[in-house]
Amino acid sequence: MKALPASLLVSALSLCAAAQQPPRESGSHPQTKPNVLLITVDTLRADHLHCYGYPRVETPVIDRLAGDSVLFTHTYTPVPLTLPAHASLLTGCYPTATGVHDYIRSRLSKRAATLASVLHDHGYQTAAFVSAIVLDARFGLNAGFDTYFDRFDTVRFDAAQLGAMKRRGDETVNVALGWLREHAGPRASAPFFLWIHLFDPHRPYTAPQPFAERYRTHPYDGEIAFDDAQVGRLEAWLQAQGLWKRTLVVLTADHGEGLGEHGEEQHGFFIYNSTLHVPLIMHFPSVAPRTVAADVSLVDVMPTVLQALQIPAPPGVQGHSLLPLALGQTSTSDSILYAETYLPLLHFGWSELRGLQAHGLRYIEAPRPELYSLDSDPNELHNLDRQRPESGSEMRRQLISDLKLLTPPGRKPAAEEGPADPALIEQLRSLGYLAALPRQSSGTGGQQLADPKDRIGVYQLYLHAASDTGQGWYRDSLRELRRAQKIDSTSPFLDYLEGFDYFRLREYQEAKRKLQAATSLDPKFALATYYLGRAQFRLAEFDGAIVSFRRALNEDGANFAAAYHLGKAYRSTGRLSEAVRSFQRAVQLKPDYILAYQALGEAYLEQDEPQAAATALERAVRLEPDLAAAHYDLGRAYQILGRAGDAAREFERANAHGGRTATE
Repeated sequence: MKALPASLLVSALSLCAAAQQPPRESGSHPQTKPNVLLITVDTLRADHLHCYGYPRVETPVIDRLAGDSVLFTHTYTPVPLTLPAHASLLTGCYPTATGVHDYIRSRLSKRAATLASVLHDHGYQTAAFVSAIVLDARFGLNAGFDTYFDRFDTVRFDAAQLGAMKRRGDETVNVALGWLREHAGPRASAPFFLWIHLFDPHRPYTAPQPFAERYRTHPYDGEIAFDDAQVGRLEAWLQAQGLWKRTLVVLTADHGEGLGEHGEEQHGFFIYNSTLHVPLIMHFPSVAPRTVAADVSLVDVMPTVLQALQIPAPPGVQGHSLLPLALGQTSTSDSILYAETYLPLLHFGWSELRGLQAHGLRYIEAPRPELYSLDSDPNELHNLDRQRPESGSEMRRQLISDLKLLTPPGRKPAAEEGPADPALIEQLRSLGYLAALPRQSSGTGGQQLADPKDRIGVYQLYLHAASDTGQGWYRDSLRELRRAQKIDSTSPFLDYLEGFDYFRLREYQEAKRKLQAATSLDPKFALATYYLGRAQFRLAEFDGAIVSFRRALNEDGANFAAAYHLGKAYRSTGRLSEAVRSFQRAVQLKPDYILAYQALGEAYLEQDEPQAAATALERAVRLEPDLAAAHYDLGRAYQILGRAGDAAREFERANAHGGRTATE
């Protein structure tokens, strides 16, 4: 991040100093640094806010905030997916540097410096409250937060629990306000950094009343109006406590929503304005409101906040501070408006898309490249690549140059391998996310990958199928998937999805057939191999299940569920020693894995090792005290050990819980 000119820096510091003076209405404040409130509204298009010129929605709170803040009219996300976009927002780095391109098997490294970790190191209390499982702490965005409220159950899942994978904005704000009451009162000794993530504009659009009725013909806007009310609750509390004038507020979004433009109903598949253009409103204490028309990136937010707080940005931050623009000055550098989506490649084997916006043009590198003049064609409807080949070639050269600049040389990106959890993958799919472990690209042997423009129909059918599956409508999902396969018959991912639906329908022979087809097309497809083993187990084909689970673990050594089910298959064939080793591996991979502790205890009992059984079962009932079967087996172990009183107690608890068992 470049330094501000001396005169401008003095002005900025004086503004911050003014913000640090205690407001009269709240008495004295022991802490003097400004607070920071970051609000991200998931899937919020800038052009669907009233303050951005959209007349069909009422957002009085955000409008009022915009009128008293710096409003950036042209802000763009580098990637239209929730996890990687938030990773870029919080680190000030593009996906090329974070290494987080997708939301499965990507985890932000503990080495990555984030806005939270920097502010924490400078004495801030840090807390985050997120509203969807796609930002679960296991993906790494919890780095630097003292409190990270996610609380999503990834052990059990069925269609009836879809609501447990996300929470409404009012519920998230309720918990956040509770934290504020405890940590940010008038006598707080340290400032706070609070991040609140609202998920409501994400499909399905089901706003509560009165918003559902008021916006019944355009329900996406109803969700936005509902979240506007939640922002109002936060503002009202801060105003009542005299903290609003002491708080730097940022309201933005991770990405937009297709809403049918370019054939894309949701987001993540293309990189057009509909999903890249996001709102950015920054309320700096004592800074005069203004509108900034310059093109800026989401990665610029982190260095801007830090410079406003007089905190140096960490080495490697790729965004640049927008504080000069916020103060009405000319910026000394331009934002790089790079964008990407690897979703088509990682999940379907189609081409990724990478693009650049500059000089009033948007260029998209694809099998059939695209070039748009945003001044005359803001909706990107007329591809000029053939009409203006020189412009297209120049933009491509610039894209290649920027990619070299944005990709850290000589070191690995900050991402790590993320969680391998089949239950989590099912839950993400229920929310409309492409949820299968990305397959490793092994090259195409010179064959050009399919252009996503030619596969949007298949993708939309997949989304409809995912929605059906999330509601338990597996037959409807299968109909959509069969239609998709008529367009693309070589996709192992579609075979896998059909197999998954058949598995949920308990039609295990059909599930086995489709999953075998998926693994034949892609032998390294670990998740399809895992579910193939599950189907074989249900068919009592235990030897085949053992082969499949071992293959799944060879491809994905972190899949604790595969280790658990491998143990079950070994146990079913009488191979108890191997079963014990598999269950031990499962709990090593996932130390809070209740099912595996319970199974391990049962296997130890069968091996006449009551002390080892008791140890495993004690852990199981500590993790979930109402498991009747675990209490009963623990009682058996105690009985063998001669601990009659403890055994009686466990048998009573087993009876009290009425046969309650853990669910796979």
